[in-house]
Amino acid sequence: MKKLLNTLYVTIDNAYLSLDGENVVISQEGQELGRIPLHTLEGITTFGYLGASPALMGKCADMNKSLVFLTPSGRFLAKVTGKAYGNILLRREQYRLCDDDAHALAIAKNMISVKLLNCAAVINRTLRDHGLRINAEEFQSVYQTLRAAAVQAMDAQNSDSLRGLEGECASRYFSVFDQMILQQKEDFFFRTRSRRPPTDNVNALLSFAYSLLTSQCVSALEAVGLDPYCGVFHTERPGRCSLALDLVEEFRAAFADRFVLTLINKKILTDTDFVQKENGGVLLTDDGRKTFLKAWQDRKRETLSHPFLGDKVEWGILPFVQAMLLARYIRGDLDAYPPFIWK
Repeated sequence: MKKLLNTLYVTIDNAYLSLDGENVVISQEGQELGRIPLHTLEGITTFGYLGASPALMGKCADMNKSLVFLTPSGRFLAKVTGKAYGNILLRREQYRLCDDDAHALAIAKNMISVKLLNCAAVINRTLRDHGLRINAEEFQSVYQTLRAAAVQAMDAQNSDSLRGLEGECASRYFSVFDQMILQQKEDFFFRTRSRRPPTDNVNALLSFAYSLLTSQCVSALEAVGLDPYCGVFHTERPGRCSLALDLVEEFRAAFADRFVLTLINKKILTDTDFVQKENGGVLLTDDGRKTFLKAWQDRKRETLSHPFLGDKVEWGILPFVQAMLLARYIRGDLDAYPPFIWK
């Protein structure tokens, strides 16, 4: 099983990364801020525009270390890609499967059905733990809708109907999201999903979490030899990592949404950790981003029992585990792809 190592997050906007021997060196305006042995890292994610030296990028590619470049707000810019792992037969089989509407739809139905079940589980957890602080009747209605839709998803006749069902259920799920925010209600509220740019604190957190999760899924798919840009549910277009976005759906509610709610409800982040830009977009401050990423790393190390494998795994390993199971299905080692169900 893959070992979960640390991810180095560089949150300084004007930091430059370079290589000295076997060490990553972080510099700012010519001054060295620190250095870390590369072999102790699973990957590097940097928020800024100065970039990294060709030597470091080449070393990360050779060692299959993820090196991801994001904007200060967390939007994906680029990723260093090294050797393509796995073999050509696996990728050829992946492309054949994705070109076969029936096979692609079968995987997509599993993923979306489980996404809806995981959303329902988040709703049910709130209903169970905070039933007196929310509109329990409304939550129960959304829970039943999501559970029923998960069954309907498995009967979808084509991708368009599946996307329509998923969109309707996302609207129902987010209709009660604001009630799951139990603390700091004046500063943290959810009215509707806004992305580019996020226009409030909650959307800023959701977008940041989804961006990090997508980067993890891209790395996981590449690690097992799959093409993260050839998907089964999200429509394909140049530069869009469709299969990674497909995989994210399984973890969106159970990992990212719950994580964001924890940051708010436990007051790990407050309104002082955000700044509003001239275009109306809301972003985390440098200190807020550091607090977010430290909590994110801690959450990744928490363990749970994997529903299919039956083993204890860390949350941070789940994208790799699911990518591995997807590769095994594509190779013909499994009769069906087993998506991740959170309980």
